[in-house]
Amino acid sequence: MIFIGPAGNASLAKEPGTEGSLKWLKENGLNAQEIEFVRNIYLKPERAEAIGKLANQLGIRLSVHAPYFINLASEKKSVVEASKRMILDTADRAKRLNADAIAIHIAYYTKQKEKTAEIVKHELLEILEKLKKEKNDVKLGIETMAKPNQFGNLDEVINFCLDMKNKQVIPYIDFAHIFCEKGNIDYAEIFEKLKPLKLSHINSHFSGMKYNPKTKKYVDIHTMIDKAPDFLPLAKEILKRKVSITIIAESKPWPDKDALKIKSIFEKLGYKLR
Repeated sequence: MIFIGPAGNASLAKEPGTEGSLKWLKENGLNAQEIEFVRNIYLKPERAEAIGKLANQLGIRLSVHAPYFINLASEKKSVVEASKRMILDTADRAKRLNADAIAIHIAYYTKQKEKTAEIVKHELLEILEKLKKEKNDVKLGIETMAKPNQFGNLDEVINFCLDMKNKQVIPYIDFAHIFCEKGNIDYAEIFEKLKPLKLSHINSHFSGMKYNPKTKKYVDIHTMIDKAPDFLPLAKEILKRKVSITIIAESKPWPDKDALKIKSIFEKLGYKLR
């Protein structure tokens, strides 16, 4: 099954807040939303539960984006401890929201780049142990990154998830980031690389990327999906492979408009959201 929606509340919603956004999504045939905790975890536990209940009633699949400030590989113990708290607090809200996964910018590379994954694994195992005690099975999505100082690219994320040997740790595929890293993208290759993980569902982001005419390269600045990367080949590949996937439009400044565009592309290919 395919789920499509915006990162954050729909700007086109008539009613304010997340509740208004969810109602707008339902009215416009969309079925997903990513709750953005990128600046702060702003939802109180009780409100998160109320939003989760409404989303369930409306048939909207929720996911969550953890704060940007996380770095499990920091040399500063205070940063690592704060990062773990942010992940645990995000996971708590995600469970109350009945969200299935969290997108996490997990770390920056250490001075010894090759040791980053090992350091992150050590800290993440502690987080998983605490989540187990809390009976919280929300999936921790390690997002594929584009910036050269951030862990990790697609191969690193896949290898990390395989090494964790824990179904609760999954890749969170950002197609725009993968495109930006190389300046091109092969969607079929991405799905082939994901096969060893045997994922029942893929969580993902999509947006355009800004082009720098001076360097003749794409940079990690999200834009609307009018130019690059091209979404149509991805839609065709998803339908060809019958992939179960959530696609969150991270486009700036109107992710809800691009979510509608993504929906329209699937409809032109003969697929209608349920």
